[in-house]
Amino acid sequence: MNLILTVFEIVAPVFLLSAIGFIWVKLGFEYRLQFVTRLGVTLAVPSLIFVALMQTGIPAGQLTLFTLAAIAGHLALAVAFGVFVRITGLDQRSYLAPLIFGNTGNLGLPLCIFAFGQAGLGYAVIFLAVTALFSFTYGIYLVAGRGAFGKALQEPMVWATLLGALFLWQGWETPVFLTNSLDLLGQMAVPLMLITVGVAIARLTTQKLRQAVWLSLLKLLVCFVLGWVLAEAFQLDRIAFGVMVLQMCTPVAVTSYLLAERFNADSDAVAGMVMVSTLLSVAALPIILAIIL
Repeated sequence: MNLILTVFEIVAPVFLLSAIGFIWVKLGFEYRLQFVTRLGVTLAVPSLIFVALMQTGIPAGQLTLFTLAAIAGHLALAVAFGVFVRITGLDQRSYLAPLIFGNTGNLGLPLCIFAFGQAGLGYAVIFLAVTALFSFTYGIYLVAGRGAFGKALQEPMVWATLLGALFLWQGWETPVFLTNSLDLLGQMAVPLMLITVGVAIARLTTQKLRQAVWLSLLKLLVCFVLGWVLAEAFQLDRIAFGVMVLQMCTPVAVTSYLLAERFNADSDAVAGMVMVSTLLSVAALPIILAIIL
């Protein structure tokens, strides 16, 4: 009973805030998705990442080990799903990026915060940074046929991660007034990201739900197995282990849909995967949490 209550306390805020965004749109209220997303990725999330890394008590060596595990996780997913897409004949431009990249920011960060606290956040932002680097380079290449490494270097969250890691390594700290200001900005990130997930889901439409169901189930299974195996292989401690598995199992990111729409891939199919995998996570993530806690 205690475990069930603990899991409920972790996942309930995540899905309640997402539900608020969903209901808000369905009631016809205005929500400027582009503005809120820009505010989040430019100010709120980078501030959260920087302060979390600067103030984390996790040894630098452990963060380095986790970074290698996160990189290995993305490479393993790219290989596994690359082979799958080739064998099944699915369109690589439409399906491979959604199968590889999860919603490690909007859903992954809040889940890791509620499940593992400040230490979990430190690991989670590393995983998010790795996802951002891969998605803005290899991910865009998959959809558009060309890379965008320069765009990755323009992302504030990437620089926030690098600066946070530098401050952690050197033992530096920003002045108290600046730390408090960044901390306040960072506190916006979690509710903004969760409400935005609900808004995005409410606005998506698709005609390819049946295919989306089995692809989403396959993604969840493969990600869970690979996440568990890699966490064991890298001998991660309990919190890093849990974050690794959770972040690997997050549903398809909304950015996959935006990229598919922008570069004329099958955005309808990707929208279906975003919707189904997110709804599937409502049932799956509590079970995963119960296993790893």
